[in-house]
Amino acid sequence: MKLPVFDAAGAQLREIDVADEVFGIEPNRSVLHQAYVTQMANRRAGGASTKRRGEVEGSTKKTRKQKGLGASRQGSIRASHHVGGGVAMGPRPHSFAKDLPRQMRRLALRSALSSHAEDRSIIVIGGLPADGKTKSMQTVLAANGIARTALLVSGEHDATVTQAARNIENVKALPAQYLNVVDLVNAHHVVMTEDAVRKVESLWGGENLKPHRGRKEVASA
Repeated sequence: MKLPVFDAAGAQLREIDVADEVFGIEPNRSVLHQAYVTQMANRRAGGASTKRRGEVEGSTKKTRKQKGLGASRQGSIRASHHVGGGVAMGPRPHSFAKDLPRQMRRLALRSALSSHAEDRSIIVIGGLPADGKTKSMQTVLAANGIARTALLVSGEHDATVTQAARNIENVKALPAQYLNVVDLVNAHHVVMTEDAVRKVESLWGGENLKPHRGRKEVASA
């Protein structure tokens, strides 16, 4: 598979070959959804807490006798239907964390990248501005027709890219090793340097692919 490479002015320089197993697979929407839900669930703090009837202040004495008054039966003022009483079946602190197998996480990332490549929303840039200025980054993005949510991906952590992008609305900068499903799905455009493309291929392609059963036997035959 080939992806075009553009310069800072939006002109196409050349095309580069990219790994089909990373950028050219049939996206697995089911696994992609599972990975997205898992990542969002793992972000939840789960700290919401309410007091039950055994934890609020108040007497436990029966408020009135059971029979003879022609009124409803009532117990403690700590009951949930009383003002100041405990909360019935309210939230308690707990973990929302989910687990996803490593191969499914990698498949979800490859599916997200392949979906962007299929939609032609991956833009490979020869180089991002190195002066750390927001105006320079805005000029590059505008020249390449990027006006919506964008994810900037560099090969390694680049403080100047992060500094230039952090004040631009709906633009986020990440090194390749921190790519994740949520940011990829939420982005309308993925802007990558050539180093980032090669880093992604080394992380989620090649030897990191799960081998098919019988591949070695077929190869040896």
